[in-house]
Amino acid sequence: MKHGKKYREALKKYDPAAVLEMKQAVETVKSLSFAKFDETVDVSVKLNLKKSQTVRDTMTLPHQFRGEKRVLVFCKAEKENEAKDAGAAFVGGDDLIEKIKGGWLDFDVAVATPDMMKDVGKLGIVLGRRGLMPNPKTGTVTFDLKGALSELKKGRVEFRADKTGVIHLAIGKVSMDADKIAENAKTVISEIKRRKPADSKGDFIQSVSVASTMGPGVWASIGND
Repeated sequence: MKHGKKYREALKKYDPAAVLEMKQAVETVKSLSFAKFDETVDVSVKLNLKKSQTVRDTMTLPHQFRGEKRVLVFCKAEKENEAKDAGAAFVGGDDLIEKIKGGWLDFDVAVATPDMMKDVGKLGIVLGRRGLMPNPKTGTVTFDLKGALSELKKGRVEFRADKTGVIHLAIGKVSMDADKIAENAKTVISEIKRRKPADSKGDFIQSVSVASTMGPGVWASIGND
């Protein structure tokens, strides 16, 4: 892959083979940032997983950096007031399903009550490929709409290992304090460790790196696995 001049210049400013303490790694990422916009900082965690294993869950980062999420709730009429009172931006049933079928997707996350999933499932192709499909494993299929929306508005995020065993997750913005970004990263790593499969052998976390949207990755240490 070819990189631009600014990226190549950034590579000359640090030792790409060095493994730094998390805060130092974040500070390095911030110093290497060269884009004209406020870049997102991501953490990438490479796991030692068997083909049959995966790691997936939801969590809330200690330091938020995104605007409030627009939550859509699929529910029947008797739950609509609860959803609206909990702060849902859009609430409905068949009307919203038809609207989405028509191409409308102006929301950030979708929640559904279990009795709506048969109909919501018809949107699988549309919502699934955009990561918007409600899922009981992530707490977005539930009758407890108040509780679910409360967690989502606090900034709950989902992490999941991809086919190569890597978890990618946004943990901040370049404009944030390095301490806050580092704390977010450490919280993510801690949560991932807690989801270590019982039959996992050897080093569960093989490597961790942090990088800004446009910048190069910096290796970070995690302490004892």
